[in-house]
Amino acid sequence: MQEIIDYIQNNQDAYISELKDFLRIPSISTLPENKDDINRCAEFVADKLRNAGMSKVEIFKTERHPLVYGEWLGAPGKPTVLIYGHYDVQPVDPIELWDNDPFDPVIKDGKIYARGATDDKGQVFMHIKSVEAFFKIEGSLPLNVKFIIEGEEEIGGESLENFINNNQELLKCDAVLISDTALFGEGIPTITYGLRGLSYMEVQISGPKRDLHSGTFGGAVGNPINILAEIIAKLHDKNGRITIPHFYDDVLKLTSKERTNFKKLKFSEKRFAAEAGVIQLQGEKGFSTLERVWARPTLDCNGIIGGFTGNGAKTVIASSATAKISMRLVPNQDPNKIAKLFTKYIKQLAPKSVKVEIKNLHGAYPVLTHLDNPATMAAVSSMEKAFGKKIVFMRDGGSVPIVTTFSKKLNSPVVLMGLGLDSENLHSPNEHFNLNHFRLGIISSAYFLKEYSK
Repeated sequence: MQEIIDYIQNNQDAYISELKDFLRIPSISTLPENKDDINRCAEFVADKLRNAGMSKVEIFKTERHPLVYGEWLGAPGKPTVLIYGHYDVQPVDPIELWDNDPFDPVIKDGKIYARGATDDKGQVFMHIKSVEAFFKIEGSLPLNVKFIIEGEEEIGGESLENFINNNQELLKCDAVLISDTALFGEGIPTITYGLRGLSYMEVQISGPKRDLHSGTFGGAVGNPINILAEIIAKLHDKNGRITIPHFYDDVLKLTSKERTNFKKLKFSEKRFAAEAGVIQLQGEKGFSTLERVWARPTLDCNGIIGGFTGNGAKTVIASSATAKISMRLVPNQDPNKIAKLFTKYIKQLAPKSVKVEIKNLHGAYPVLTHLDNPATMAAVSSMEKAFGKKIVFMRDGGSVPIVTTFSKKLNSPVVLMGLGLDSENLHSPNEHFNLNHFRLGIISSAYFLKEYSK
């Protein structure tokens, strides 16, 4: 292994140069004008897999964006690992808040700044380079490897979901390895074993057939914006608990071992608040901050649309108002059930003076993985060797919907071996990736291939 590690260490400049080329492609999946860039990025990934040593590489067209598949199955009798990642990225706006062109990578203070740097181009590229190192030094891999890299993760991943359903034999594996999560802190090797799910809803309140003069009609008709605000305000009680009836019925409580583990982690509420840019933290009463963001369900209004929002004044009662509301879910909660409970409750809260339309836009199941499976144990050993430190275990407040699909459809354990940091501005201006973590990620991936082959 030392020769492979030395090779990885000695080729960092080349890896970073290639990563820059990857990051220069504006593969924004949600914008139609970037369709050609998405296709170009898929070709880039396919070329890198071929150059790394994959014996079979194929780009699968879908109704939206291409999937890139690669495989090398030259280790009979050894396990097969499926490595997942995504090459699509979020939009860059507000562009004026970036310190550099989002698609012209800049290195400052040991970090590379560009859209997609940490989410997820930098992280998926680590695995391609670890595979390449084995072929360069040994001419083969110690186990069988498959890659599936998608271009729709940032818009729901529907094409990959359908592809998995229809290609379970092609993707058959003993474990799935994903690097699309975070380290607990800088330089701290981390395995994530839990993710929250999601129920994303849209609520539209409609009143008059057109915008009305607030002087002529104010006080006589229901104001959709006022009513929507009142409804949103009633979704939490004074202790921060969600008021939807039966919302907490299926919540899996933390074990005493988990709560003890959370307390052992060196977590600073002051630093967390500073990174968020808030004066004081708040949340559900009776739980620590880590418990709130990792293991408790939440409800947040993500946006409100309605009425006059331009400069100056316009005295109208809007004909309608719309809110986007997301609920992060925890293990044992079902997004479909939660969506129905939400819909029923909102209709109960709305007065008869308005019409209510509720849409279920998106859902994802929460994830809780077992830490004693061989793949996770291999990942623990690999990261500890790469970082030279004892590993920590954490949950993550975010959602990676495809994890549940991999687990259920392929009947394989999923290992979440992320190398990013929550402070690296993913989805925000000035996204970046710590290049030391990039290096350690390639080494961790290489160790994993060797450890799991045993």
